[in-house]
Amino acid sequence: MKMDATTNSGETALDMWSKRLTRWLTRLIYGISRHWLLLVNVLFGLFYLVLPALAPALMLAGQEKIANVLYTIFRPLCHQLPERSFFIGGPQAVYSLDQLTQLLGVDGVPMRFVGDASIGYKIAICQRDVAIYLAWVLTGVAFYWLRERLRPLSLKQFALFCLPMAVDGFGQLFGLWESTWISRVATGGLFGVATVLLVYPYLQRGMAEVQTATKQENLVRDE
Repeated sequence: MKMDATTNSGETALDMWSKRLTRWLTRLIYGISRHWLLLVNVLFGLFYLVLPALAPALMLAGQEKIANVLYTIFRPLCHQLPERSFFIGGPQAVYSLDQLTQLLGVDGVPMRFVGDASIGYKIAICQRDVAIYLAWVLTGVAFYWLRERLRPLSLKQFALFCLPMAVDGFGQLFGLWESTWISRVATGGLFGVATVLLVYPYLQRGMAEVQTATKQENLVRDE
């Protein structure tokens, strides 16, 4: 059949394929708008939590090449300092810089040091990032039950949630104090929660509008 052939209704084959493609894309968009929260939680959790934790697990299993690929992937996203990272497979989950120096018997610990068999291997993102992403995912899961009642944070409220992390980070940067793993986890967790409370209500509203618009086109039906 030629592309310019017409049906009894006067439609060309191109018109028919265009309608089918439009219908398929509309249904895809509608499906994403209905299940966006599940998709975001799963994808976010896999990439920012599972993969970073998989890196030390692979090192412990002797799969160093694959593990190093994961460390490299997350390198642009995090400083990966060993003294600010959680370790897996060793006697301790956290080490200070002084402890690492003594355990390794060196004058300076390499910035990208991933660990070894004696002390364990670090997660591919730092302690603060682990807290941010874990809080982000957990709050995203809780949002499923709260989304009909929650209003987005104002920018002032969001800034208040972020203030502890800014104080902790800048205080360490300028040498006023040394942050601890507890302060990193606490302040990072607050930031993760705040981000969801600021962004997700707007996403929920937008996705609801998408569902309404696609239903009005009579191209989808309620499941």
